[in-house]
Amino acid sequence: MAEPLPPDLVPLPNDLAHLETLAGKARDYARSARADNTRRAYAADWRHYVRWCARRGLPEDVPDPQWVGLYLADLASDARLAVASIERRLSGLGWMFRQQGRPLDRADRHIREVLAGIRKQHGQPPAAKDALLGGDIVAMIERLGRDLRGLRDRAILLVGFAGGLRRSEVVGLDHGPNETEDGRGWVESLEGGLVLHIKGKSGWREVEIGHGSSALTCPVQALKTWMELGRIVHGPVFRPIARNGTRPGAQRISTQRLSDRHVARLVQRAAMAAGIRGDLPEDERRRRFAGHSLRAGLATAAQAEERFVQHHLGHATVIMTRRYQRRRDRFRINLTRAAGL
Repeated sequence: MAEPLPPDLVPLPNDLAHLETLAGKARDYARSARADNTRRAYAADWRHYVRWCARRGLPEDVPDPQWVGLYLADLASDARLAVASIERRLSGLGWMFRQQGRPLDRADRHIREVLAGIRKQHGQPPAAKDALLGGDIVAMIERLGRDLRGLRDRAILLVGFAGGLRRSEVVGLDHGPNETEDGRGWVESLEGGLVLHIKGKSGWREVEIGHGSSALTCPVQALKTWMELGRIVHGPVFRPIARNGTRPGAQRISTQRLSDRHVARLVQRAAMAAGIRGDLPEDERRRRFAGHSLRAGLATAAQAEERFVQHHLGHATVIMTRRYQRRRDRFRINLTRAAGL
């Protein structure tokens, strides 16, 4: 029989309530360690796995590496699914099992060897989106309307490009700090330009955006114009705009946050309208561009030292920054000649 705890170590009712409160806070912190989009993707992965187990009479709450290996092999039989997507689903399962207190052993041979075989047989170079350069952005904003929607979209393209932002970071901007619960950053206006305080994947970073060479292409002026005419004085900077049925041609700005999917659709639509990559069929052109084209475009077009571009994009290593540079001078440093050949 276990010995009783000393009186000073026995939890009192108040202590238990406090510990329960701390446990709730710990769960909240654990949930916030993953981005909202990542958690939604993991939840979708889990639902897919649950349906797969149900069709085969397997219990989905048992982290059996052999069953998971069979699931991965089944996923690989779908030619439409990329290896990266299969790896992401495995990450989703691992995360969900950990949340349930039943960790999945990904190092088990039933998972490790199956995944290695899938990578070897089906692995392909990553299909990166095309980078949009400065001239492309100018051509795109010239195609936008002069109404509120056009002003908003112009600011999105210019700020997204100049800031090298992810689409979630663009729409996650707030007018000021601590104004919304779902905000991912806020705007600070200084005499020399803008400072965007961005909550990224690895913590907070500051993104400095200077004035452009002309009023037409200046991201600072574009954002200020949108915020002034859109009367954005609190909360999300970029919001949906609906037609106001009470007056012909009138537009009504929502108080809600714009979806990050709008950025991808905007980039595709504006690139198509501007005739960028007109040498390709229409479907292929549409697939070439997405929200990431802005971020890759800044990394490619910026005539600056790599370390400055790396800091601007918030990359931990210069290796990642180089992946974004679609047209960089790969042979500027020639080790063949440096070695004497």
